[in-house]
Amino acid sequence: MSPRQSDARQRVVSTAAEMLARHGLNATSIREMAKRAEAPVGSTYHHFPGGKQQVVVEAVQFAGAQVSASLERHLQAGAAAGLRGFLAMWREILLRSDFRLGCPVMAAAVEEPIDEVAAEALSAAAQVFSDWEAKLAASLATQGHRLESASRLATLIIASVEGAIVLCKAHRSIAPFDQIAGELERLVA
Repeated sequence: MSPRQSDARQRVVSTAAEMLARHGLNATSIREMAKRAEAPVGSTYHHFPGGKQQVVVEAVQFAGAQVSASLERHLQAGAAAGLRGFLAMWREILLRSDFRLGCPVMAAAVEEPIDEVAAEALSAAAQVFSDWEAKLAASLATQGHRLESASRLATLIIASVEGAIVLCKAHRSIAPFDQIAGELERLVA
């Protein structure tokens, strides 16, 4: 088995995450994922017997884990530094993609599916968001915030960042993100 064939599964998952971020849930099909990942469609169904639903769930988990790992690295320097790093990561994604990429986790959470993909994708998105919130809340709590207020602030941060991404995509401008980032940094400082 060639290395290209052996990593076909992971290529499909990462391609699916990118397609969710760029095109949304309903525009992401198995056939197009396989094509963009340069994987045979037949092997895609072999690796993902649950079809599109399974790929979307794994793509959400994959993207969530990448962001989570980045967030953890940034939070090692404290809550304020962690927030700055988290914001910088999303800012870079928006600018590098010319506002064409959003958050694949959000795409799976907000789009009403035209097929049966919804329940498991929503559950995966909720788990990812909860993970990010928990990491932020724990860091905020170690910086002196009461646990209850740290949890509320973490939820506010995630909701604000996700909303800022949407505004930036709509306006094709980084200004909404920078405004929200400034306010979030003031709250955490």
